[in-house]
Amino acid sequence: MSLRVFKLSSPQFYAQAFLDFLRLEQKVWNRTPGATGPEELVEAAGRICYMSFGEKQSPRSNEEYIQNLIAQGHESVLEHVSWTFLLIGVSRAFTHQLVRHRIGFSFSQLSQQYHEETEAEFVEPAHLRTSPRALEAWREAVETSKQAYTIILETLDGSQNGSGLDLQKKELKRAVRSAARSVLPNATETKIIITANARALRHFFKVRGSIPGDVEMREAAAAMFKVVRDDAPALFSDFSLKDLGDKTPMLVSKLTGGCAEG
Repeated sequence: MSLRVFKLSSPQFYAQAFLDFLRLEQKVWNRTPGATGPEELVEAAGRICYMSFGEKQSPRSNEEYIQNLIAQGHESVLEHVSWTFLLIGVSRAFTHQLVRHRIGFSFSQLSQQYHEETEAEFVEPAHLRTSPRALEAWREAVETSKQAYTIILETLDGSQNGSGLDLQKKELKRAVRSAARSVLPNATETKIIITANARALRHFFKVRGSIPGDVEMREAAAAMFKVVRDDAPALFSDFSLKDLGDKTPMLVSKLTGGCAEG
């Protein structure tokens, strides 16, 4: 199964509610034609800090305003917009790295304790394509682990409660599958739902989208980037995609240095 990304939710901005608020304050917002909802939400959040509307509003367009916020390190306003993705066809090795991103991220992943993996699929590391011998060894290893999983599962299921512990049916099943899953490799395919805000995604793209030696991470980052770029291009306009010599994607940022705080 190849990697696929599904967009489950994207940010919405109820502009009329904000305009109703401005009317009470007797303020006028000079909006940029064509700006998307997520882009306007970020601008509204930024302007509310100073009530910079009407005469106090700069002549910058929405994109220019957002670019200035990012350049100045005032990225907290980007946390108001978030997306939810479903990723399939990714390995558990990938998700072990992904879930280290905690600030601004939420995760829900397929559980090997509850989901039977006798029909598990495995994600083939891209670098194996450079060596037929290595690829053959990898395929033999994952097939052996799958066979071992099935044997362990069937044997322990048939032994009822061989551990001697007084386990209820639900907990016995958890114990059996936990024992069986211990032989499965990091290459086992999994599914994961991710929710992340724009600020967290920018950090993720910067530190994960350009790692030369991690093809799977770069491919996932690129796929997620395409989704958010379509919804809110101004929030990610400093990023671009390029293809490496092996035709795999890499995310490149015009901005350098560490993550801005603000």
